[in-house]
Amino acid sequence: MPSAEVKTTWTADANGVEWINDENGNRCSADYFGSKEAAERALLSLKRCTNCVNCSDCSRCSGCSDCSGCSDCSDCSGCSGCSDCSDCSGCSGCSDCSGCSDCSRCSGCSGCSDCSRCSDCSGCSRCSGCSRCSDCSRCSDCSGCSDCSGCSNVAWLHSKKDLKGDPDSATPPGPPPIPRIENIHQRVYEAASAPRALDMGSWHSCNTTHCRAGWVVHLAGEAGYALERFHNTALAAQLIYRESGTPVSPVRFYETNEEALADMKRLAEIGA
Repeated sequence: MPSAEVKTTWTADANGVEWINDENGNRCSADYFGSKEAAERALLSLKRCTNCVNCSDCSRCSGCSDCSGCSDCSDCSGCSGCSDCSDCSGCSGCSDCSGCSDCSRCSGCSGCSDCSRCSDCSGCSRCSGCSRCSDCSRCSDCSGCSDCSGCSNVAWLHSKKDLKGDPDSATPPGPPPIPRIENIHQRVYEAASAPRALDMGSWHSCNTTHCRAGWVVHLAGEAGYALERFHNTALAAQLIYRESGTPVSPVRFYETNEEALADMKRLAEIGA
């Protein structure tokens, strides 16, 4: 039976799902927990929580859903064992984080995803598979990083592949060589004009769909991707165009599909 200290009521939504509600705006569904008894136990396990949905064993949380064993969190979902987090999802064992997802045992991070045991990172985005990093800021598109410290403004890195920091490395430091594409305008237009091959909304949608700059990088092969990793997609494409003898303004990389294809066709016909 419900505790005398907590007033609960049962209601049914428009789909017929039964919910047990308390006076603090928390609620648990019989469908989610498997039975009315289990839903009631979950609701009564919450301590000083407000407006949470289908959570259990949490304390002092608000606006969370599908969480368990968390404390002092807000607006999180699908987390477990976290504390003092906000707007996170699918995390476990994290603390003082915000806006993260699918992380574990991180602390003081914000805006990260798929990380583990990182700390004091902030403003990172689209990072994945990182571990044991610390004091990073504003990194993006990083992958598989580990034991990083004090990184800042490391933008547009799709991976850490081929970056050299070892003074004994056979490859000299600095940017990689700029590749050259023969008949670049004809090659790029031929590739981009194929059905569903051009998407100006994304640098690389898949191996057969790219934007204009993405096609330039892709057609240059591994040398093009190395240049992209060192700089970014737009600058890499601009440098490849220049090295190929036909500079193109980078503003052309931000046009619509129709505008970009028309300009690529114009240049291909001029050079034919």
